[in-house]
Amino acid sequence: MQERIRMDKVAPDGYRKVIELFQYSQANVDSTLLELIMLRASIINGCAFCVDMHSADAIRAGQNPRRLFAISTWPESPFFSAEERIALALTDAVTKIGDAGIPELLWEEALEIWSEKEVADIIMAVIMINSFNRIAISTHQQPAEL
Repeated sequence: MQERIRMDKVAPDGYRKVIELFQYSQANVDSTLLELIMLRASIINGCAFCVDMHSADAIRAGQNPRRLFAISTWPESPFFSAEERIALALTDAVTKIGDAGIPELLWEEALEIWSEKEVADIIMAVIMINSFNRIAISTHQQPAEL
């Protein structure tokens, strides 16, 4: 599959806005949680470029590879804390927003753990990675060679 276009070259102003949302997420969401969110959404969306990049980044940051492999089956996995499970559930709900939105119970559970601002920041992080997934998938962006 050949890359179609480079969004950062063809639409630099728009691409820069997505980068700014990424920078916002880095500044406002715990780094471990952010990596889990980015990897989970990328798996759901089938974005090979982003799955490759975010799993490699997470491993370099010290994340246990078993946890990363288990993200695709996180509800059945024992490797995630209660907080991480809520963040992953929010990631699933926002990424698949058309299925059922964010269930009220999930919303309430999130607000038991985080402030409204923190929940908003997590949602913004999910929106950010979904944007990058859509850019990479639609332009056929490819992972680096092994």
